[in-house]
Amino acid sequence: MLDAVFITVSVTALLLAAWCGFAAYRDEPTNDWHFIGMAVVTVAALVQLVVSIVRLTQGDRPEQGTVVYVAYLVGALCAIPAAGFMSLAERTRWGSAIVAAGGLILAVLELRLNDIWGAGHG
Repeated sequence: MLDAVFITVSVTALLLAAWCGFAAYRDEPTNDWHFIGMAVVTVAALVQLVVSIVRLTQGDRPEQGTVVYVAYLVGALCAIPAAGFMSLAERTRWGSAIVAAGGLILAVLELRLNDIWGAGHG
């Protein structure tokens, strides 16, 4: 996996988590700006998916298996949109907390993706 993509997705996910966590602390629901932030993080995860698929088609292989790697990629892509939809159902501070948790989950998935691909391999 390209380190720049991994770092970009991880950092944007953590920034979104901090931003929405602060909104939850201030007793605020998610707003339009939060959804724009979620879109940015989701686009970064989509870029990661495309770059990874291109690398897989070029013959690069993750150390711990292609199927597991692709499954984690799809999960990483779905983490923020799922949190966003759940936050729409919960229009209180807990909606912001859900998105914050989604950002943290995505950051953890990124660590696992990096581990599956193989440290120093990409």
